[in-house]
Amino acid sequence: MMHEYTRKDIQACLKDQRIVYIGDSTVRQLFWATAKKLNATAADEDTREAAKHEDLTFDDGNVAVNFIWDPFLNSSSLRRELLSYLDDDLQDDTAIGGGAGLITVGGGLWYARHFESDWLDQYKDSFDYLAPLLSIRRGSPSELYVPPSGEGRKPGHHVYVTPVQVPLYDVLSPSRAAAMTPVKINLMNEYLYNASISKGVKVAWSHSLMTWESQYAYEESGLHVIESVSSRRVDVLLNMRCNAKLTLSHGYPYDKTCCSAYETKNAFRKRLLLVCLFGALIIVGIWTQNRTQLLSKSQKHFSPYEFLVMCFSMLVLGILSIRRSVAKMVPGRHALVKEQAVDQPFLPRDQTDEWKGWMQFAILIYHYTGASNVLWVYQLIRILVASYLFLTGFGHTVFFYQKQDYSLKRSASVLIRLNLLSCLLPYVMETDYLFYYFAPLVSFWYLVIYLTMRIYQSRNTSTDFFVGKTIVSAVMVTLLIRIPGLFEKIFLLLQHTCHISWNVKEWRFRLQLDGYIVYIGMLAAIFYMRASDVLHTPRLPSHNHISLIQHHWSNIRILAVSLSLAILPGFWAITRVFTDKFKYNGWVPYISPLPIIAFVILRNSNRYLRNFYSSIFAWLGRCSLETFTLQFHIWLAADTKGLLSLGASGRKEMHVGGRHWDLAVLTIIFLWLSWLTADATTTITSWIIDPKGQHYIGSAETAALPTKRHELECVSDKAEHQAIRADILPDFGKRMYRWWVGRLEIRLCSILLVMWILNFT
Repeated sequence: MMHEYTRKDIQACLKDQRIVYIGDSTVRQLFWATAKKLNATAADEDTREAAKHEDLTFDDGNVAVNFIWDPFLNSSSLRRELLSYLDDDLQDDTAIGGGAGLITVGGGLWYARHFESDWLDQYKDSFDYLAPLLSIRRGSPSELYVPPSGEGRKPGHHVYVTPVQVPLYDVLSPSRAAAMTPVKINLMNEYLYNASISKGVKVAWSHSLMTWESQYAYEESGLHVIESVSSRRVDVLLNMRCNAKLTLSHGYPYDKTCCSAYETKNAFRKRLLLVCLFGALIIVGIWTQNRTQLLSKSQKHFSPYEFLVMCFSMLVLGILSIRRSVAKMVPGRHALVKEQAVDQPFLPRDQTDEWKGWMQFAILIYHYTGASNVLWVYQLIRILVASYLFLTGFGHTVFFYQKQDYSLKRSASVLIRLNLLSCLLPYVMETDYLFYYFAPLVSFWYLVIYLTMRIYQSRNTSTDFFVGKTIVSAVMVTLLIRIPGLFEKIFLLLQHTCHISWNVKEWRFRLQLDGYIVYIGMLAAIFYMRASDVLHTPRLPSHNHISLIQHHWSNIRILAVSLSLAILPGFWAITRVFTDKFKYNGWVPYISPLPIIAFVILRNSNRYLRNFYSSIFAWLGRCSLETFTLQFHIWLAADTKGLLSLGASGRKEMHVGGRHWDLAVLTIIFLWLSWLTADATTTITSWIIDPKGQHYIGSAETAALPTKRHELECVSDKAEHQAIRADILPDFGKRMYRWWVGRLEIRLCSILLVMWILNFT
């Protein structure tokens, strides 16, 4: 993957050093492209005043860029720079910018134009004279990719040669076309290719590939390339020179994957410890794919056609898998009750899983295709993320209202299940917890819901009190989010006590985007339960308001459906007003509830819509947390900045057939690993919450029950096994085992202690 270098990146890599370009006018374009990366305004002014066939210098303070005019590659300045490169003692550290940190040499067109008969021999003689100085002499070839580490050591310096520029022959001037023939250019590049193999000269062949069969890459002269191509050619050189250094110093996101080293300090020790503790083979696989060169990484390129085809394919799969919801098998007194079709309630489990599933499909496609810069797609995805949080507010509120379970066991099971993967990955991948923002976001709002429901829980049955309490909670949380300094102090405390460095600006941004939709979900849950109570209450003369609602319920439902049908196109019209995502972000907390509530009403407007669901979408919805987290490292690459590639596309990265093969194979692997990880995290959570072998309460709404007779037997077998294992332990082991098994608080504190120690290693 290529990284587009900025002034800040260049200064971080080549501080107090020089970037030197030596050659003809094609190399001079690289000089100006580098200068514009450092300071575009100053470079434009210098371009207008600069002479064509003279040496040039551009100084940006910490970094200087030099151009030496030498179209025949035989000047004393060229030889002096190369000799200086070979010997640190010859480095002119007193010159502007200090010693050369990157040297690029290129030429050949002047030999083709100004020599008639012996042009190739002249080119060969000049190049053969320089070849010993252009070859890699310092250390091993790996020095090109991994800069020497350790305090006080200079990073390795590099020399690259550009191939002879292939002109756009059809538009060359008559004099140039007569001299610069394809035969001449091809023979010089063929010689350069042989020299790169036999003499170890590093040639940037990608410069030629950028203009291959592309007339739009050239200026009107047909000889020089356009500014964007020159800039990208400079990026190639800077990626080879600087990627390893910046990757090791800056950390994630690891979007500088070409010519880069992934191994960082203490990373191997942490991985070894985590694998020993958790046996996380999937985690090791994730690290291998993203922090080694085992798999290629490619750039994202948004294609409207590809985006729409993927969405349409997703829709077809969802339609083909539509099934009727059935009641689950549950144990009875004498036998298991068979599955049977029943009418589903409002927002049933199959429907919410389906909703999460198709939203997750859409988010995956959004990330894979790099559609974040397409405004209407971004607006839709923001509504989908808000929908997840709406379901969080709705589901947990229903649970707390009905079950009244505010125990530590319940909350720990939810939070561990949410955060197990996103807490483990930062230690392995050298990222941080907030990088996997969805789990922290849902965890924060779960705690808000818990506190809101827990305080004065005995009065939750009062609708007026509950609405008032929810409004107070919304005001307090909004103040916490929006008042500057509060989160900063909390994050500073975490940094000093736990060695945690989180981006408070990014965290505040995430919370503000969906600051009210969770409360809308909570209110929807209460109104749903109160409406259910009203509809199932016998009609009594004393209950005038209840009788009135029951009598006009069909009219209320028709009105709600009609309004919902009007809201969806109305919301789409409203979003057309926003011209960029920044303006939209300011309004989305206030307008996102409209399409979500409308969708919920329409999806549950009659029994047929409630009773049928898409099984494929529901399957993905049940492991949506894992797919959302693992996509960062399995489906995508470079910490979401690029794509993983199996190499099926060959040298032409964007070859359609090869990329689609990569997509098909990696999608199957990604979904399979997500499903395995979901099962594994559920099992680990169950063990942490209750090591005695009882089943973990996994959902937000219901407790998990054994569904078959042999599962009931397994529970008792586990308990017996625990007892036997305790008997064979020595006395100290028995005490430790009982101490660990008997107290959930001890287990949670032990896990936090291990994480705290890992933060400081």
